[in-house]
Amino acid sequence: MAVKTICWFRQDLRLKDNPALSAAILEGDTIPLFILDDETPKEWRFGAASRWWLHQSLMSLNNSLDGNLWVEQGNPEEILTRILKQTGAKSVHWNRCYEPWQIARDKRIKKTLTDFGSSVQSHNGCLLWEPWTTLKKDGTPYKVFTPFYKNGLTVQRSPSEPLNIPSTCELLECPMQDDKISALNLLPDQNWTRPIASEWTPGESHAHARLKNFLKHGIHNYKEGRDIPDRSSVSRLSPHLKFGEISPNFVAWQVKKAADSEQIDNLEAEHFTRELIWREFSYSLIYYFPKMTNQNFKRDFTEFPWRSDEQALKVWQQGKTGYPIVDAGMRELWQTGYMHNRVRMIVASFLTKNLMVHWIEGARWFWDCLVDADLASNSCSWQWVAGTGADAAPYFRIFNPVTQSQKFDSNGSYIRKFVPELASVPIKHLHDPSNAPEAELLRAGITLGIQYPRAIVDLKETRKRALDAYRGMREI
Repeated sequence: MAVKTICWFRQDLRLKDNPALSAAILEGDTIPLFILDDETPKEWRFGAASRWWLHQSLMSLNNSLDGNLWVEQGNPEEILTRILKQTGAKSVHWNRCYEPWQIARDKRIKKTLTDFGSSVQSHNGCLLWEPWTTLKKDGTPYKVFTPFYKNGLTVQRSPSEPLNIPSTCELLECPMQDDKISALNLLPDQNWTRPIASEWTPGESHAHARLKNFLKHGIHNYKEGRDIPDRSSVSRLSPHLKFGEISPNFVAWQVKKAADSEQIDNLEAEHFTRELIWREFSYSLIYYFPKMTNQNFKRDFTEFPWRSDEQALKVWQQGKTGYPIVDAGMRELWQTGYMHNRVRMIVASFLTKNLMVHWIEGARWFWDCLVDADLASNSCSWQWVAGTGADAAPYFRIFNPVTQSQKFDSNGSYIRKFVPELASVPIKHLHDPSNAPEAELLRAGITLGIQYPRAIVDLKETRKRALDAYRGMREI
């Protein structure tokens, strides 16, 4: 009788360069299993945009497995135990996850399954550098990125040659109905995701196509172009990495391969790889400091006088602040499930400093709206901008949305795309219409407060308010 084993897919919805899948197939006939667990993560269950992506990604994975993906919903501990009993499988393989709730859950499951008599093996299929492999000499974790990065380059091996899709892949036929993925009810009742669907195609093959296109057309101007929101100089791989449709190891390997063969410039390759390592740094931080997903990393910010302003928060969410670059970013988020990284920093600074609304409110909105909502990156990036996190931008660094807009969207194409009502406003007034002459706006068909809102706050006044609050906190 053939040995049977389970490969439990989690944040690794792919076949290529999947250590858990390769190990399971080498061991015997494999049950490829996905379990939707909405109970254990509690507040960190998938947001609406991520659920849409997950549905599409599971459909793609299921097709790659010839319809043999086993799909379950509920308590993984109970489901795994049941399937082990039903099938006679002797072992379970999975790739490690690093979010605090996943670590606690996986420890419980491993003990239960081991006590049951099953073998449990975990693998690294989600990170280049696992948290415990890049530490300071005294064994403590890094809290600053640059030394983390430099140390990692010294002690870590280069990306390894990616694992191929196993050629001898014997899968146990799935006994479930054809609509097993639809039964998870991941799609929203109202079809607000149609614009997102026109922007993205989830799945492993599309992740590889996006990387190939980026290496051919985008990375050559990455260092400078990545700050310009209307250019195609960013990889847009983040949702594919979040769901594990492509591994960071495969991405780093392909970048290194292209640089070694002089297809791309070494400096551009290094800069892009450095950004990949920012993701690793974020995972290291939440692994060692799990409370930073919903608490200030810097404890002195416990006394910071954040403002409770539901109306301001709502206006920010809707992209109606009266600051075009902020509004363009928030509308891009709603329409596409994504926001350019430079603009993410601008809108986050505006919320936490000009509006003085707690960064957690912004992180929660991003969590629900982003297709690439990643707990580590989302938590650490919001804390970085808010000034409350590890290696954070100083609180007194406040992004001015007007000057940022003038610098990084100088021709206004990004604003005009997502704030089309301002399309006819001359470029000299486009970045700050609230300070434009009324006659100029009227010629462009704009009356402030009707076609486009007046600025909800004064930048100089709110900057001063934020800095005064920061100084007051420091004096307590």
